[in-house]
Amino acid sequence: MLAALHEIARRAWGGTRPPPLTRPAQEHWHSRDEAIMGTAIRVELWCEDGALARRAIDAVMREMWHVDETMSPYKDDSELTRINQEAASKSVTVSAEMFGLLARSLEFSRLSDGCFDVTYAAVGHLYDYRQRTRPSERALEQARAAVGYQYLSLDPGTCSVRFGRPGMRIDLGGIAKGYAVDRGTQILREHGIQSAIVTAGGDSRILGDRRGRPWNIGIADPRRPGEMIAVLPLADVAISTSGDYERYFEEGGERYHHLIDPRTGRSPSGVRSVTILAPDGVCAEGLSKSVFVMGVEDGMGLVASQVGADAVVVDAAGVLHYSNGLLQAGTGTGAPA
Repeated sequence: MLAALHEIARRAWGGTRPPPLTRPAQEHWHSRDEAIMGTAIRVELWCEDGALARRAIDAVMREMWHVDETMSPYKDDSELTRINQEAASKSVTVSAEMFGLLARSLEFSRLSDGCFDVTYAAVGHLYDYRQRTRPSERALEQARAAVGYQYLSLDPGTCSVRFGRPGMRIDLGGIAKGYAVDRGTQILREHGIQSAIVTAGGDSRILGDRRGRPWNIGIADPRRPGEMIAVLPLADVAISTSGDYERYFEEGGERYHHLIDPRTGRSPSGVRSVTILAPDGVCAEGLSKSVFVMGVEDGMGLVASQVGADAVVVDAAGVLHYSNGLLQAGTGTGAPA
């Protein structure tokens, strides 16, 4: 199956091997890694002007810190924290940036029929994966009453947010990293960069190709740390992977992980990982979270309805599934990974 998926990816690149190219001067490749938003941030780009490259990377990292400072639920002075503290009692005026991202979140909430729900935080914050703690059935039942994207009101006239239920909370963890990589690549474009990748944890946005060749992006094996189930050659695309192996603990034979079904407040068990290819990072991350909760059949149906989106899903048995766009580019039997 692995060879079949490689063939699918190769054909998706264009049906032939990428063109041979003399190795570019390595001094023109520039990169930096930082820990921001609770994850690994990486920027890699090609630029013959070293000073320009440094300025461009500096600008991207500043934007990453801005996203973290604005959208973190763990910072007392973030805009998101202010919303969670006040929006149940009154309408809260927010920045245009926050309003726009909340609007996109509601789009995915409706599209997935609540499998993606920006208000899931009412139950999500009850789990602590480092401390291996989970809510009691009573606490979970009470918190679920505060979940429901239908009760999140956005007023474009006043650029304000209001919660319709007591105890409601929002968390942009399902979409903020995709937004951050989108912003990062936009900043690089504004600096004249044409070949780059911006990565935030499991989310990446690729700008152009890798100097005439694709960027090779690996999909992690959900059960064999350090190994890959596939390496996809990509260009000018966003990619997002969501998996049950990122933050989790096991208890009584059950895996409790950070990907929560907003409808139940529990971790779904039908899928191990979802990788989405999409035109932008917000779409890729929103779909990866949605498909993970929806499961293979319904999730693939959602992907098929979205222009420019494709998916690779590893189900609970370790079987690989891929969307119609990839299926039409190659063949495979769906054998266990």
